[in-house]
Amino acid sequence: MTWTAPQVELTEEPLLGAERPMLEAWLDRHRATFLRNCTGLTGEQLAVASTPPSNLTLLGLIRHLADVERVWFRIRVAGQDVKPRYSEPPNWDAAFEHLDPNRAESEYADLVAEMAEARTAVATRDLDDTFVHARWGEISVRWLYIHMIEEYAQHNGHADLIREAIDGRTNT
Repeated sequence: MTWTAPQVELTEEPLLGAERPMLEAWLDRHRATFLRNCTGLTGEQLAVASTPPSNLTLLGLIRHLADVERVWFRIRVAGQDVKPRYSEPPNWDAAFEHLDPNRAESEYADLVAEMAEARTAVATRDLDDTFVHARWGEISVRWLYIHMIEEYAQHNGHADLIREAIDGRTNT
């Protein structure tokens, strides 16, 4: 049986309330929006390039976002001694190279696991807590939530277009 990415329901974000739950809910909604763009696709479909010569694919974005989650939350904020899964400096684009559709199921699971690990890594941190980025200096957890919402929003736009090119489905 051929694996296909599972169905994902969008979460509802609060329209009123405290800042932290609102930021968490918006990030989770963007995470779910990305995963929803993968719903029902096989590994082969997830590895289809958007528009050659670009190597932008949904599978590459899955791998890239797993690294983004891991690096920002686990390595930078929590100080965990783990390495990125797919890319390392200076080649942060390696997540988009050497894709294997047969690994799509496990790489999708890696992203979902990194999302959960990211939530755990900041669960006890206040929005005003800070960490140090080697290039930018001191950064707050609040900034990180906003940055991750931006990161997913950007890639959700890419994912919408890639998905539509694969099978005509739009994420409505």
